[in-house]
Amino acid sequence: MFLHIQNVLTAEEIAFFQQSLGPDAPWVDGVRSAGGQAQHQKNNLQLSQASELSAQLQAKVKAAVHRSALFFSAALPRRIFNPLFNNYGDGTNHYGNHVDSAVMHSKADGCWVRSDLSCTLFLTAPEDYDGGELVIAQALGEKRIKLPAGDLILYPSSTVHQVSPVTRGHRICSFFWVESMVRGLEQRQLLFDMDMALLKLRQSVGETDPAVIALSGTYHNLLRMWADV
Repeated sequence: MFLHIQNVLTAEEIAFFQQSLGPDAPWVDGVRSAGGQAQHQKNNLQLSQASELSAQLQAKVKAAVHRSALFFSAALPRRIFNPLFNNYGDGTNHYGNHVDSAVMHSKADGCWVRSDLSCTLFLTAPEDYDGGELVIAQALGEKRIKLPAGDLILYPSSTVHQVSPVTRGHRICSFFWVESMVRGLEQRQLLFDMDMALLKLRQSVGETDPAVIALSGTYHNLLRMWADV
């Protein structure tokens, strides 16, 4: 599943993030948080997880994604790893091809999170920097992603991906991982497709139509079968 979710943040929230994540923010070398493979591929800055600013911004990102019905439908989140923040710039920063670790351990709350889905929430307007695309490898070629500030991309954590070099300006994003209630990618996709179809059906015939009631029951019975909470 590759899903572009628009307007996760409001204009006011985007402005707050951009003001907070300026050059005076407590940035540290991003290699500190990289695993063994990624240490050789990662060249960026990352907001210090020990800072008060990090905790404040993490809460804002979580609140934003929790109010997104589309995010919930697609991810069916059981746990969300504490959002992190990265900064690519200076003409050389990039993150080479890698696969995200299967299990993440949060130093903030000690929680272990299985990475079913990866999320990147863009905080910088695309016209403010060159390069910096999120590049995801696919069987039919690369998928290159560069979204407006406040938009989010959701994609499987099992994919090989990279961030291309930023040659002008700065690319600032939040990134995090989701452990889904439904572990299987195919099952999650089927449930999401059914939920989107049900949404359109409700809009055309109403909530009490027998077909809506029947299909809603099927959706929840499948979720009951596959979910782990």
